[in-house]
Amino acid sequence: MVVGTGTAIRRKSAVVAHENRAGWLFAAPAALGLALFTLWPMMASLYYSFTNLTISGKASFVGLANYRNMFSGNDLYFYHSLGVTARYVLYSVPLKIAYSFLLAMLLNQSVRGKSVFRTIFYLPTIVPSVAISMIWMWLLNPDLGLVNEILRSFNLPTSKWIYAKDTVIQSLAFMSMWTTGTITVVFLAGLQDIPRHLYEATSLDGGNAWSKFRHVTVPLMTPTIFFNLCTTLIGSFQVFSEAYIMTGGGPDNASLFYVFYLYREAFTYSRMGSASAIAWVLFIIIMAVTALVFKTSDRWVFYEGGR
Repeated sequence: MVVGTGTAIRRKSAVVAHENRAGWLFAAPAALGLALFTLWPMMASLYYSFTNLTISGKASFVGLANYRNMFSGNDLYFYHSLGVTARYVLYSVPLKIAYSFLLAMLLNQSVRGKSVFRTIFYLPTIVPSVAISMIWMWLLNPDLGLVNEILRSFNLPTSKWIYAKDTVIQSLAFMSMWTTGTITVVFLAGLQDIPRHLYEATSLDGGNAWSKFRHVTVPLMTPTIFFNLCTTLIGSFQVFSEAYIMTGGGPDNASLFYVFYLYREAFTYSRMGSASAIAWVLFIIIMAVTALVFKTSDRWVFYEGGR
């Protein structure tokens, strides 16, 4: 009886060991990819940020020179690009969150063909950013663009949009709402997870549509809003394609976003060491902003089962 029990234990241990080896084997490609294509480049860039590495030259250790050059004001574009990016984040993030939330509520209604509408509003998200940028360059053209033509037809004032210093950031933030399909889908999933009986209870208590939105929808959607806020903030700080394709950082560096400034430092001026330092400053900024959002989440994010 004891021998049989010992044999069963050994067999079970062998099965567990085999499953563990299989698990590590299946996880190995992802772990290897993370190590080779994410962690190793990050550590390499951290080292290079303390060097004067160029594309064609060797790296020499210069200590904190790259960081001092940025923060001392010797680099004329560092603070400027930070300010431009901060303005874009302040414009685009609230617009994206509010617009996608409203769109998700509309797509959550019980209407005929709602699956078709959901597909239509998600399609721009899977279109390549280059194609979207080219389309919007035509739409926002001051002379021949469709947007100005519509404004003229209603006798409304037109704008130069991305071709003017005063409106380029607002125009790009407005354009960013075109690709909020992923955020909308997340909001839609959150809305469908709200129990129907809460709306019924609000109706029985005499509540109207605004009461349902204020006291049921918004509180129960705060975890989803929190998630979308974090991901949208991180993505907005890394905006690049629009400036690279549509404006080239102009006019007069008015759309010189931080990542475009990083790209120019690395691949236009070949200063890879300086570009690595710029990248790590951005990493710290994003980490700090994300940590701040997490820190304040206790005050406004509510979970059905408690905080």
